[in-house]
Amino acid sequence: MTSLTGTGVLLRFNLRRDRLMIPAWVAVNALMVLSMPNTLESLYGTPAERADLLHQVAANSSLRALIGPVFDDSLGALTAWRVGVYAGALAAATGLLVVVRHTRDEEESGRQEMLSSGVVGRRASLTAALLAAAVANGVLALLVTAGLAGRGVAGALAFGLGLGAVGMLFATTAAIVAQVTESARLARGVTAGVLGAAFVLRASGDSVSTDGSSVLTWLSPLGWLSQLRPFAGERWWVLLLFAAAVAGQGALAYVLAGRRDVGMSFVPTRPGPASGRLGTAAALAWRLQRGALLGWSVGFLLAGVVYGGLTDGVADLVGDNAKAREIFERMGGQSGITDAFLASMTGMLGLVAALYVVASVLRLHGEETSMRAEPVLANAVGRLRWAAGHLVIAFGGSALVMLLAGLGLAVGYGKETGTVLGACLVQVPAVWVIGGLTVLLYGLAPRLAPLAWGVAGAVLLIGWVGPALDVPQVVLDLSPFGHLPKLPGGQMEWAPVLVLLALAGVLVAGGLAGLRRRDLTT
Repeated sequence: MTSLTGTGVLLRFNLRRDRLMIPAWVAVNALMVLSMPNTLESLYGTPAERADLLHQVAANSSLRALIGPVFDDSLGALTAWRVGVYAGALAAATGLLVVVRHTRDEEESGRQEMLSSGVVGRRASLTAALLAAAVANGVLALLVTAGLAGRGVAGALAFGLGLGAVGMLFATTAAIVAQVTESARLARGVTAGVLGAAFVLRASGDSVSTDGSSVLTWLSPLGWLSQLRPFAGERWWVLLLFAAAVAGQGALAYVLAGRRDVGMSFVPTRPGPASGRLGTAAALAWRLQRGALLGWSVGFLLAGVVYGGLTDGVADLVGDNAKAREIFERMGGQSGITDAFLASMTGMLGLVAALYVVASVLRLHGEETSMRAEPVLANAVGRLRWAAGHLVIAFGGSALVMLLAGLGLAVGYGKETGTVLGACLVQVPAVWVIGGLTVLLYGLAPRLAPLAWGVAGAVLLIGWVGPALDVPQVVLDLSPFGHLPKLPGGQMEWAPVLVLLALAGVLVAGGLAGLRRRDLTT
């Protein structure tokens, strides 16, 4: 038996398990990319408008830090500029989630040991996980290439391959981290931290250079994606950087996988105390989730500072472009362009905060399915008390990250601190509705709990892409965020806020009632 025996069977099994997750992530990413050319064409339909945009980007270091430099005024080049960084980050997230799910998650749950007792090679699991990530990124590359081919075949191919390469680079990064760490949660966190560092490096480099020539930009794989320059004189040799990084990281992951036992790691988790700060279920929940909350808090604070710094220049960037003004007004309300921009940014931060609350609530599902909840509940700890510790962190943490985002916006903007803070906090009821729906799914039908990611993704897609595509208001109203008052600039309306808070409470109560009555997942 070779070390790759059983890879094909495991690959089919992985793809079957991910038959909902992979298509959802790939579809959201592809739709975000492919919807952009028409939007940009309506915003900057003339060469003069596109030339003015290039001038504004070159003069605005904050905008370059947020999105990156632009190298050409064609619609294809503008598309790659506008969504490249975020589509690359989303592809990276897909790759790392798929690999950790089928490697460290399997070992942590004990399923890998059962599989390894059969005719399965030592490196078959890792190979199947990487191939599943390759399928996801390959499909994304094909969709993007086919969808943008009308703007230029060479540019579309370069952009598609670049996105797929970013996804595979972080998939192999996750493969290494999965060998080093003993916890799937830690593996995801460390790899996500690497992705965050790559974004910061690229942003720092692009902010000081108009052409992406900074050393910091070249230290980031997300910077490599922009330096590939799709639709702007493609630099095909940049793909060799991706290939070398993927091959090197993959080889290292294979070496590490062959030198450890199943379930073990090179950096084992340090056992914690059984008393003191971990003497209660709430303290245990805090210990388990504090790292994630810290990471989200720092990210939201920094994002707020960046968005706040862009606010003063947004009026000059939009100028007399009626379509751009209309999009901001659909996202942020029909007020002054500065207030509309702030309202749209607070709305976007609220949409992203919904991802945090889903991840935090689903920690309950992870604790249960990994059978770590049973020893806790075997003591004098009721189910509601156990769940309450995690839910306080989930719902309280989402309010905290929005508060920090508001503080960051106020620091970056330098004006209207109270107004900006209120605009961020008014997003919390809608975030809590998404969290309440996650609790309901988990409490009543734990097997369906991961569908909460699909709900959060759909809400994010509606809020992000919907206004740009001019979708009907009835579609925007499917999202709880569509019913919130548009602050700053609009009138504060308490009725929808109170209704959303009440709805969130009902959903949480229903989920907890279901959790109390059903059997634990085995």
